Amino acid sequence: MKSFPIYKQHDAMDCGPTCLRMVAKYYGQSYSAQALRERTQIGKDGVNLLGISEAAESIGFRTVAVKIPFEKLIQENAFPCIVHWSQNHFVVVCGVGVKPFSFFNRRIKQQLSKIKVQVADPARGLITYTREEFEKQWATTISNGQKMGVALLLEPTPEFGKEHESNGRTSEEKGLGAGRLGTYLYQNRRLVGQLGVGLLVASLLQLIFPFLTQSVVDVGIQTRNPSFVLLVLLAQLALTVGRTSVEFIRSWLLMHLSTRLNLSLLSDFLIKLTRLPLSFFDTKQFGDIMQRIGDHHRIEQFLTGQTLNTLFSLFNLLVFGAVLAFYNLTIFGVLMLSAVLYAGWVVLFLKFRRKLDYQRFSISAKSNSTLVQLIQGMHEIRLAGAETPMRWQWEQLQTQSFKLGMKGLTVSQWQQAGALFINEGKSIFITFLSAQAVINGQLTLGGMLAVQYIIGQVNAPLQQLIGLVQSGQDAKISLERLNEIYELEDEETGQGLVELPTSQTLSMQSLSFTYRGAGNEPVLNDIHLTIPQGKTTAIVGMSGSGKTTLLKLLLRFYDPTKGKILIGGVGLNNISHKYWRKQCGVVMQDGFIFSDTIARNIAVGVEIIDRQKLYQAAQVANILDFIESLPLGFHTKIGAEGMGVSQGQKQRLLIARAVYKDPQYIFFDEATNALDAHNEAVIVENLNEFFKNRTVIVVAHRLSTVKNADQIVVLDKGRITEIGTHSNLTTQQGDYYQLVKNQLEL
Repeated sequence: MKSFPIYKQHDAMDCGPTCLRMVAKYYGQSYSAQALRERTQIGKDGVNLLGISEAAESIGFRTVAVKIPFEKLIQENAFPCIVHWSQNHFVVVCGVGVKPFSFFNRRIKQQLSKIKVQVADPARGLITYTREEFEKQWATTISNGQKMGVALLLEPTPEFGKEHESNGRTSEEKGLGAGRLGTYLYQNRRLVGQLGVGLLVASLLQLIFPFLTQSVVDVGIQTRNPSFVLLVLLAQLALTVGRTSVEFIRSWLLMHLSTRLNLSLLSDFLIKLTRLPLSFFDTKQFGDIMQRIGDHHRIEQFLTGQTLNTLFSLFNLLVFGAVLAFYNLTIFGVLMLSAVLYAGWVVLFLKFRRKLDYQRFSISAKSNSTLVQLIQGMHEIRLAGAETPMRWQWEQLQTQSFKLGMKGLTVSQWQQAGALFINEGKSIFITFLSAQAVINGQLTLGGMLAVQYIIGQVNAPLQQLIGLVQSGQDAKISLERLNEIYELEDEETGQGLVELPTSQTLSMQSLSFTYRGAGNEPVLNDIHLTIPQGKTTAIVGMSGSGKTTLLKLLLRFYDPTKGKILIGGVGLNNISHKYWRKQCGVVMQDGFIFSDTIARNIAVGVEIIDRQKLYQAAQVANILDFIESLPLGFHTKIGAEGMGVSQGQKQRLLIARAVYKDPQYIFFDEATNALDAHNEAVIVENLNEFFKNRTVIVVAHRLSTVKNADQIVVLDKGRITEIGTHSNLTTQQGDYYQLVKNQLEL
């Protein structure tokens, strides 16, 4: 069977695109993971089989989704195919260990029981299962007494592979990672140069030692000249002091370089994250992002902790090798042969380590996410009495991590044992050759000691080779994961407008939106709406009717699937995201409170806080009395690392944050639903004054919040069913009336 290409998923929800990537590579075409993610339409819940099918057909495959028993899957012989695994994962079936024509044999049942199924799992690599093991994970439903599983059969058409590279071909051969690392090193070229000079000086100082050792024996001892021996030893002491001083300086330089690289790498990554579309964070788990931050440390360790040291150690190897050749060519030949064997043995284990590293990444990301949920959700967990099951979930991941660690340790032990055997065997054999050369008069005793010193010095570079290869492989895998982020398009793809048109009325024309994910129903459908400038528009409707989604489209969290949003006749998509959001004051249902002072939670990102605006914002949000009752007032620290706040206090702080911004547009999404009637009445009255001459869009269920709006828009299943004022809509007794009739004072 043709060898099957293996790609590993870098994120928890990447299994579908990665499976398709492997199948495409099997047929000779390379696609980047990001290109296939976009085609499979990964959503908040990952990807489904329909999304994989549509993506496969878009690149030239013919696909058929089937639900069949194991025997039928084998008879189809349509390998490789993608199958649904354990009801929450996708893998590729590469092939089976039986030929199709054998099914016409009378001993079919006996043969089926011996079948071995080869599976390419994007999370674990290439695995072989027995029929029983395979069916347990795949055939999870029973129909007419038969175990059935879901599979996507793929066949390339003549159109497969005809796309231009820019439409999806991988860019991993372009050396994006190496180029980026080179840029970081070039930015710190002065430090790198100083390190190079220091290591070169240290190497040259070391080079003198074997000659001094030889001279002590061959000259000082043989001529019985203690003064000469003392002089040589003093020279060695001086060289040792000099080499130690160079090492001290090198350590300081390395610390500076390491810190600068780490800061540059992480800073650029965070800059990239802040430039990505907000929809990106809907499809990424917290643990996946944190793992990528950890990847930066591995890259920095590779650059500063391994590469420079090993490169100059290899320089030492070449220099000492040349000196060794000067003493004895045979010994030099043995050294070079052992170095080649040593390197070959180390490289032999790369494939195993790569596989384990991807698995560790996946488990670590899940473990981080689970641990964060366990801590952040402690109140709910305790109230539900789910402490033990949640802890077990985390412990199971730790058990898997331990097993992977043991496998990794086994690989490392075999790698190190073989390397040690080669290294020690070389040393013993060279000692034998040196002694024989002394006996034969080809080498002096001092020369033999010099050779032994050289062998001791070249052992270090060879031993460092394992660390360099392992660290290099770790850095390469980390770069692959990071490049998936760096290759994403920024939210701002061009130079957007940084001023609003004279007329600032918002209007939506034929607006529709569907969340990413094949088969998803439209959340908003054919919306035609005008939001007048300087007026308050309330949006009401049942839960799930699309109110919050409409708000997010106006805030440019997402782009419309169809239709357009205009502001004064100018497409909202033509205005800079950053500039537009600066004009907007927003309170969302899931607003975030930072671990900082109350003042900095209200004036987010402001260096010099305007005290008058701060007090005014707190007063409008009816939270000033509460703040002033605290010992530290506005300087009280709140959030995860400070004083806890209630839901009502949180909402009032978020309202104060929006008011402090003094925006032209205000967007409130259930901004007062956690407030008691008294606080809500005071805040609504304060806000009505603040809203004057501002364009306001309010999403709410409470009648008290929406009844004074200039226009009320009723949404039902993503469509507008009514528009009017409170009095008009209650008189009509339509959808709006049904929503608020329990709150009407009749």
